Amino acid sequence: MTSNTGNSHLQEDTKDFPSLDGLRVLLVDDNEDSLILTTFILENNGLEVQTAMSVFQALETIKQLKFDILISDIAMPEVDGYSLIRQIREGSICDQKAIPAIALTALSSDESRSIALASGFQSYVNKPVEPTVLLAEIKRLITTNKIVPQSPQ
Repeated sequence: MTSNTGNSHLQEDTKDFPSLDGLRVLLVDDNEDSLILTTFILENNGLEVQTAMSVFQALETIKQLKFDILISDIAMPEVDGYSLIRQIREGSICDQKAIPAIALTALSSDESRSIALASGFQSYVNKPVEPTVLLAEIKRLITTNKIVPQSPQ
């Protein structure tokens, strides 16, 4: 796939989405290629992305900065995404315990989806990331949670 084909297809599929400019996203994934691809998708649609490559980095980042949405991989070494969302939901880590969260994972079974939702994620998106699916889930979560993207600074 060439860059031009991919970009025009992405733009065509997402042209009806409202602007997500200024929406602040914490993206957590231990796979650098996945992190780069997902960041590219999000930034090309106006979102401000902060990345973390581990649960530990994510927890430190969320203590220091405020985010509108969390997108996290599930299967990571040492500590997984389930543990990350549980710690956030407990509220002892930061004041963002109600942050809307999407589980982003290659684990596509009904069981892993159920575990993700029971752990505190509101949405579940399979890898490889389909841009329109991810953007539709973000739009659904911000609409459901009445989040208004802030203007870029």
